[in-house]
Amino acid sequence: MPPSTATPRRESARQGILSMLAAMVLMTVMNALAKHLAAHYPLTEVTFFRNLFALLPAAAMVAAAGGRECLRTGHRLGHLWRAVVGLTAMVLLFWSYHLLPLADAVAISYAAPLFLTALSMPLLGERVGPYRWGAVAVGFAGVLVMVRPGAGMLDPGALVALAAAVAYALAMIAMRQLGRTERPVTTVFYFTVLSTLLSALALPFAWTTPTWPALGLMALMGLAGGGSQYFSTRAYALAPAVVIGPFSYSGLIWAMLLGWLAWGDVPGPAMLAGAGIVVASGFLILLREAQRAKVIPEAEPIRLPRTGGARPC
Repeated sequence: MPPSTATPRRESARQGILSMLAAMVLMTVMNALAKHLAAHYPLTEVTFFRNLFALLPAAAMVAAAGGRECLRTGHRLGHLWRAVVGLTAMVLLFWSYHLLPLADAVAISYAAPLFLTALSMPLLGERVGPYRWGAVAVGFAGVLVMVRPGAGMLDPGALVALAAAVAYALAMIAMRQLGRTERPVTTVFYFTVLSTLLSALALPFAWTTPTWPALGLMALMGLAGGGSQYFSTRAYALAPAVVIGPFSYSGLIWAMLLGWLAWGDVPGPAMLAGAGIVVASGFLILLREAQRAKVIPEAEPIRLPRTGGARPC
């Protein structure tokens, strides 16, 4: 009996989820370094160095995947749009770290999958059933449990974080659209190059020469950001956005762990309860999709080359 066509789709979903989890670990490292550096250097400068040093892993990915063949694309405007919305999300997120405590900013920004679900129907043509709507809504409720909104919820920092969530949802939509025809390494490379050039335009207006230790931290931030970008792009090329999106919530767990290890911040009961809710919502979607014969059929996953050695793009 031939294997079920659902099997490779389930495997693609698992690989996509694992890629998103890896992306969130690296993103947490990048976010923590960005918050630290933004306290001493202009926000635009921090953003520029994040993108500049991310060119190193991006170039290595291109070389490992086949070299110049990976740079061929017929979607230049698509890459430009992805760079614009991605860079906007990055700047807004770094700004929210400056305006809010890190945990609050991260928690509010994780409303992005809710916006993503709403946008995936008109922009991606993906079917979103009531089960997944409910799971994402439960995840958002978990974010609210952590933030415990009150009269100060709509202060400038919270509004900036919400704007970052909307911009990031648009960036995820752009990644998914490009992922239908473009290799992840191609998307990552053009985003990194274009965002470096765009962020460099602001340097003449705000610049503080970094010390050598600070430059080292900026390099680490860029390397982590570049790795996160690759795994995130790969995740959205492997499975539909509404399946991958909830697993971006795992970044909340890594943020709490890093906050405890680096700054001695111990999450309170509300933070732990909310984190449990959002992670549970993501795993509910995984279990639901694994039980159904028509797992992830809304968009055919992009078949990526196996790792190991140079492969032509």
